[in-house]
Amino acid sequence: MRNETADLLSPGAHEVVVDGLNQRYHVYGSGPVCLAIPGGPGVIWESLRAPNLEEFLTMVYVEPLGTGGSQRLPSHPNGYTRERYRRSLVGLLDRLRLSRVFLLGHSHGGFVAQYVALHHPDRLRGLVLYESAPVTGAEHMAEAAVRVEEFVHRNEGRPELHAALAALQSVGAVTDDEEITAALRGLLPVYFARYWDREDEFRGFREAVSCTYISSLDENGESDIIDDRAALPKLTVPTLVVVGRHDVICGPRWAEELHALIPRSRLVVLENSGHLGHVEESEAFAGAVRAFAASTSG
Repeated sequence: MRNETADLLSPGAHEVVVDGLNQRYHVYGSGPVCLAIPGGPGVIWESLRAPNLEEFLTMVYVEPLGTGGSQRLPSHPNGYTRERYRRSLVGLLDRLRLSRVFLLGHSHGGFVAQYVALHHPDRLRGLVLYESAPVTGAEHMAEAAVRVEEFVHRNEGRPELHAALAALQSVGAVTDDEEITAALRGLLPVYFARYWDREDEFRGFREAVSCTYISSLDENGESDIIDDRAALPKLTVPTLVVVGRHDVICGPRWAEELHALIPRSRLVVLENSGHLGHVEESEAFAGAVRAFAASTSG
């Protein structure tokens, strides 16, 4: 059993069957195990890869169901609820014979991670909610609209601004993988604090990012709206909340609310980042996670 677990956590890509579905994941680094869940839903796992974290953690980058090499549900593109993701993640922990791990969720992955933490606190050493929020729906969208206006104000006069905003506005109308990937690449500057000032540095990331189209509907075609505000005060898992000061999607308002709701949580604000602090301020991001992981040792 030990040898099987070691093989399943060896560096590189792996695929196992969990709950009857193929689940793909990628292992890098050494140290305590940390499962990492990317955003979207549907954004490629490489978008969350953080080599600085791999210096002190064994990072298990999950390709969530329906994304990349992991199997799609029969109801695709619908049905990818947090409950469905919870089943696959806990099943993966069981398959890897891991009793307690760190769990890091970025953006939509943060919504999933906090759901898992609320239902399985005994399986987690620590929780990192990275650009997450306690709610989705109209309230979340209204806050995002305010943050986009702030982004526009900071970037007035840039010739590239119009195209980025048009891509952002197109997201609600796309329905396939090619369209959502094109929209994501087009809007990506909005997700950075100062993309155009550092375009040479970030161009490769933008050109490589891709996405699978996954809807926000459950298998019955109903909207899967999230509101964890009543449950989060009961969360017992040590938690780190990380946010970029200039994030337009899950900005400081939501990070501060998560911090206030979750007992004994820590809050780190990356002052020169948007939605992608592990890319924009990689050392500061890794330093925050390193300090958190060290504090939970033992």
